[in-house]
Amino acid sequence: MRWIVRPGDGRTVGAILARAGADAQAVGDGRVFVGRRRVRRADEAVCEGDEVSVAAPRGVAATGARILLHEDDLVAADKPAGIPTIADHAGAAHALVALVARAVGVDEARVHPTSRLDRDVSGVVVFALTPAAAARLKSARAAGTYERRYVAIASRAPDPARGTWDAPIGRARDPRLRAANGRDAAPASTRYAVVATAAAAAPRDASGPAPATPAPAPPGPAAALLAAGPVTGRTHQIRVHAAHAGCPLVGDRDYGGPARVTLPTGRVLEPRRIALHAARVVVPGADGRARTLVSPVPDALRDLWTALGGEPGAWEESTSCALP
Repeated sequence: MRWIVRPGDGRTVGAILARAGADAQAVGDGRVFVGRRRVRRADEAVCEGDEVSVAAPRGVAATGARILLHEDDLVAADKPAGIPTIADHAGAAHALVALVARAVGVDEARVHPTSRLDRDVSGVVVFALTPAAAARLKSARAAGTYERRYVAIASRAPDPARGTWDAPIGRARDPRLRAANGRDAAPASTRYAVVATAAAAAPRDASGPAPATPAPAPPGPAAALLAAGPVTGRTHQIRVHAAHAGCPLVGDRDYGGPARVTLPTGRVLEPRRIALHAARVVVPGADGRARTLVSPVPDALRDLWTALGGEPGAWEESTSCALP
């Protein structure tokens, strides 16, 4: 939590913590700072423009994945943000594929992701356990019966509010990233719709620090709740398309999304994840019948949207509304 002290907020660290709803024990834990100075006592004075920050408690780690479906040839899991789908530079044991294999008691070599979510994206991931299942889901993708619904918080509303993003996606200069119309670009298509907007926040560019005293929010919506349905499955597709449309996702530093958001109250939000969630996936089972897999929108995203001034009820529409 970060808070920029404004007139009337209070004159002590304790008053700011109470106003922000922060954990009072944080001072005793040594997790509270004014600027870069560690706070020792709650009655220490603060001045207007000071930035008070509270670090998360030590030992808080990403939770494991919840199994949504386990059949003879399919497994689906609810991936939390903060873990990769497959092994990365940090190793393999913490990846979703390894967690799923252990959870359902199968050899990891049998678990093949049919789609992947980036480390800081959450939601439904479906795995094939047999070559036949992998082939079936690949055919379903081609036929349009492998359906995916994502929800996201963008830094601003795209124009038009509904449509299809179809810029080809290829490699960026950074080999880890992708770019619209980049090198070796392949066709890409994402259907999207603005579900709601919120005007209570002013996004800050990730490349530089926020000023000591926040500027007033710009006129018009400063954030938008999006529903998105990728037709193709390019790497980072929704993130790249949103950024190319001028509305990068909140928390998506790689593609120009704001790393911090300052509210008119002085509260500073610093999302620890990308505001993108795979809320629903529909795939065919071995018997030909559709399996609908749902991941509830995480509290972190709900809280972020509410803090931005968004209506909590908009989430339900975002997961169920029709797309172009």
